[in-house]
Amino acid sequence: MKYLLRSKSAMTGVILIGILILVAIFADILAPHDPYTMDIWNSYRAPEGVGGTYILGTDDMGRDVLSRILVGSRVSLLIAVTATGVSLIFGVVLGAIAGYVGGVIDTIIMRIMDLILAFPSILLAIAIVATMGPGVINAMFAVAIVRIPAMTRVTRSMVLGLKEEEFVMAGTALGLTNRRILFRHILINSFAPILVVASLNMGTAITTEATLSFLGLGAQPPVISWGRMLALGREAIRTAPHLTLYPGLAIVFTVLGFNLLGDGLRDIGDPALRGQK
Repeated sequence: MKYLLRSKSAMTGVILIGILILVAIFADILAPHDPYTMDIWNSYRAPEGVGGTYILGTDDMGRDVLSRILVGSRVSLLIAVTATGVSLIFGVVLGAIAGYVGGVIDTIIMRIMDLILAFPSILLAIAIVATMGPGVINAMFAVAIVRIPAMTRVTRSMVLGLKEEEFVMAGTALGLTNRRILFRHILINSFAPILVVASLNMGTAITTEATLSFLGLGAQPPVISWGRMLALGREAIRTAPHLTLYPGLAIVFTVLGFNLLGDGLRDIGDPALRGQK
């Protein structure tokens, strides 16, 4: 914990992510207006700043942009957490089995991962959602699928490096089962790099979801998402740039938070870099 507090990158990331979580939880309270209420007479209102009726302006339907950004944070956080959690579970299990068992099992698992990695992640996610149909659930599934290979590779490499260590040989000599050695000893010592990859995957999941929603394949009306807000605002980007600017900034700072956290955790786990940032 003391190294985490000393890391400027990690602490900045924690603060940004903490703000996102609080916003997502208390969005209904923080939102100054109903994000779904339309007022066509107040459409395309320019940002009025703090103290104004519409702090960040309104969209083409007269809906408050700030309120929609606050409520939209829930979709981004939900998809990021769920997709990363699913990819973490499957990636760790597959990577651990591949690295520890080896042989044909390792070859099959890694060739499947190579096949997934052969496609650009965003194009694969688009193909999956286009096949299954648009929606938040299918977007979660697509984002999780494209992030599994990265987690699998990291876990496998850690298991390959640790399974020859003396504590593993000692466990084998004591008669411990392979499952106990793998999940109770090897994976415990692989936790740090896996956590770093999971943190970075969160940021990638948010950008992928925003891309899918921007293309009309993610969240569907009336569900609010930052990517969907960007899509709706692109037609008026010259006359009403605030419709794309503020949702875009929300995505940028959220992804930056997760990336800084991952960068800080990586430095903390590396004795050569620990305490330098």
